[in-house]
This record gives sequence, structure tokens and C-alpha cells, in this order.
Amino acid sequence: MTLLRDEGLTAGELALWRTLQRAQVRITRHLEGELLDAHDLPLASYEVLARLAEASGRRLRMNDLADRVLLSRSGLTRLIDRLQRDGLVTREACADDARGLYAVLSDSGAARLAEATPTYLRGIRTQFLDLLGAAEIAQARTMLASLDPEAASQHA
Repeated sequence: MTLLRDEGLTAGELALWRTLQRAQVRITRHLEGELLDAHDLPLASYEVLARLAEASGRRLRMNDLADRVLLSRSGLTRLIDRLQRDGLVTREACADDARGLYAVLSDSGAARLAEATPTYLRGIRTQFLDLLGAAEIAQARTMLASLDPEAASQHA
């Protein structure tokens, strides 16, 4: 196929890329289904609650949170609206920036996160980590960290 030659990819390299994409989608769908079935909590909502729980004071500026959960600003705003309606987060004005807002994890949100976390972690284990040995996990971490320096600095 000339497309592969023209772009410098072998058929095997392209197959690896496509397999990685399919695996990520399948794992994500599994996690989403488990969280929805057991906790009525979409995966994106879980990720937002988890990032807030990890943050100092259980709060993050909306822009920083959007970057961490890989959502657009408008997508995060809609998600925070739903989480706020459900009492899982609140919004606070930024004292040093009149236009800035913080998303803040509520006590109810922290409790919901605590309930859902075992389901989330079990899904990661069964759908991904159990398929790898310790050396493969270390190698994958090293490789993926080179693609995401922010993640590497958070988990070094």
C-alpha cells in the first residue's frame, strides 16, 4: 500500500496503532458501563471528582481541571453544571481573578467518589493491568511518560 510507504509506516506499525486505539476505547467503555451500572456515575464525572479529590483543598481552577480531564472548556462547564445540580461539586469565585472560577469537590462528591473508586480500580485491573507483567508495566509507563511529560512529573 503506497499510503504506508509514503508516510514511513509499516503495516505492522499501523496495526499496532489501531489496536492501541481499539483497546483504549474498549477499556473506557467497560469502565463507563461498570460505573454507570453500579454507581450511576459516568466515567467523565468520575474523572472530574477524582482530580478534584487529588488537588490541594479539593479544588481546581476550571481551566486546569479541563486540561487534566482532557475536556474542552465548554464540555467541562456542562459537566460541572450537572455535577453541581447533583450536589457533587460547587463553584467558587477566584479571589485574585474576577473572571476565574474554581470547581470544588463537595463532601457528597467525595463520598460518591469513595463508593465508586473500588469499581473503577477493579476495572482497570481486570481490563488492563492483569494482562501485563511487572516488567511490561514498567516499560509501558516509561514509554507513555515520554509522550505525556505532565503525567511523568506527577508519578515519578
